[in-house]
Amino acid sequence: MNVDKSNARVRRMFGQIAPKYDRMNHLLSLNIDYYWRWRTTRLIDVNCAAPILDVCTGTGDLALAFHRRTRGRTRVVGADFCREMLEVGEQKKRRAGIADRLAFVEADAQELPFDDDQFQLVSVAFGLRNVADTDRGLREMARVCRPGGQVAVLEFSMPRWQPLRAIYAWYFRHVLPRLGQLLARNDESAYNYLPQSVGEFPSGDALAQRMEDAGLQRVSYRALTMGVASLYVGVK
Repeated sequence: MNVDKSNARVRRMFGQIAPKYDRMNHLLSLNIDYYWRWRTTRLIDVNCAAPILDVCTGTGDLALAFHRRTRGRTRVVGADFCREMLEVGEQKKRRAGIADRLAFVEADAQELPFDDDQFQLVSVAFGLRNVADTDRGLREMARVCRPGGQVAVLEFSMPRWQPLRAIYAWYFRHVLPRLGQLLARNDESAYNYLPQSVGEFPSGDALAQRMEDAGLQRVSYRALTMGVASLYVGVK
């Protein structure tokens, strides 16, 4: 049975865990998620000429990372359809003293409220697998990206090297769901959903092909932290 990724279920689920979302991400990833976002902002060339869009931004960690990377000189927009997550992002923005150049917008990645060819970079971190229609989400990301711009997808993947693959799979399927549900109780089994959604989501060449089918070219990907996560980049 396929995991339920309907808009209503995903919105409810992330709305319930929003207050503890960041704390749980850092705990369950042993703080490696900080590194993945930092590394993403270093691997992708950005400039001050055009804005950046981060979709499925959640509480805005990657949007904030790009804001820091560009030293606030580039307009960054974080879009998500879960208002509770965006409210946490707004709190982080205020604590950081960011008055402008970073905006949060409530929007569905499958129907972005932006004109064609607007952004030099359209990114998504650990969120594309939550979009009900992956291909539609990718097409929307490509649509609003400028010609010559980039679309970047940071997502979980399974390590290829044994015994790390076996250890990681055991932790991801058995420890993480129980620990997550214990510390961030919710009605939607959010931390059971996580390994299920990762297991069903395409990775490697399969995801690269989906990005090419969405209209992107020169799609490449690289493993991070021995394959626990992967970064995919394509050019419009």
